[in-house]
Amino acid sequence: MSLRLSCAAQAGHPALRAVSGQRTWRRILSALVAALMTAPASADTLRVGKAGRDAFSFVPADVGQRTGIFMQHGVEIEISSFGGDARLQQAMAADGIDIGLGSGPGLAFIVKGAPVKGIAAMAGPPLLFALVVRSDQSVKTAVELKGRKVGVSTVGSVTSWIISEVSRQQGWGYDGMAQVPIGDDASRIAALKTGSIDAAIVNLAQALNFVQRGEGRVLLRFGELVKNFHIHVIFATDKAMAQRPQALRGFLAGWLETIAFMRKNKPATVEIAKEVMGTDAETTAGIYQELMPMFSDTGRFDAKALAVLRKSFVEMKTLPEGPDMSRLYTEAFLPKIETLPQ
Repeated sequence: MSLRLSCAAQAGHPALRAVSGQRTWRRILSALVAALMTAPASADTLRVGKAGRDAFSFVPADVGQRTGIFMQHGVEIEISSFGGDARLQQAMAADGIDIGLGSGPGLAFIVKGAPVKGIAAMAGPPLLFALVVRSDQSVKTAVELKGRKVGVSTVGSVTSWIISEVSRQQGWGYDGMAQVPIGDDASRIAALKTGSIDAAIVNLAQALNFVQRGEGRVLLRFGELVKNFHIHVIFATDKAMAQRPQALRGFLAGWLETIAFMRKNKPATVEIAKEVMGTDAETTAGIYQELMPMFSDTGRFDAKALAVLRKSFVEMKTLPEGPDMSRLYTEAFLPKIETLPQ
């Protein structure tokens, strides 16, 4: 039977030609429909800056880029990194980037004239950071840090805010430790190793690598430091908001979808994150487990967290008076709650 059909097809039997043609067209139409449903009309390129190169906080940008999630929302991103909030804000002011992945305390730069606005609350409590010291026992407890030098990224950064808050909680006032702005995490670790500073606040990946090398130890973690907080905020320049609102909407939709993807796909996330952070698989998996809870699934700003930031701007002498926080952020570019991935 199969031989007769094969011969008939080779002979150009009309019935078989019709069936074959119908099947071919069905396949072509199915492929076209699938392509139209999944591919954006065109990708809009956005320049995205990270306040730190290898912190897990900013890994979602890499995950969304490498998995194609941002492209599915019509956005292609170019990622660059900076040594702290101040340098990130400078890059946005100079039109070097369109979007900044920065900190909640960085909202104060807007009051000082930075041409940006917060467009999403990225993460809550300060789970990311650790305070590290050398392994030479020169500093045994946090109490011994009064008046000592502690490395932070930049003035006005979240690392600076955390050290000031630790000092306040120790009863020393906000300036009980001498903060030394050094730049990125690697530079802070290098300064600590040479003895230029007595301690450094760095992201958890850097802290664990430091400990694994036998060069130091973790003195403090900050998960319990403050409950209501926005450790990270996504910023956009005024220019981008005015001229490219749809691209910003696509970016935020892609970001939130990436967070949902990361929660459901630990192995894939760890594979990308370990390369970005320079950590081994086991360490990266531990960091994933500890830090994923801090990410926001909606990007909405929290009134209590904003109140904590407003109060801290004055107490830490970042600003002379508490600003109207509603003028420092917008939720206009966020997707509606009901459209977010579950």
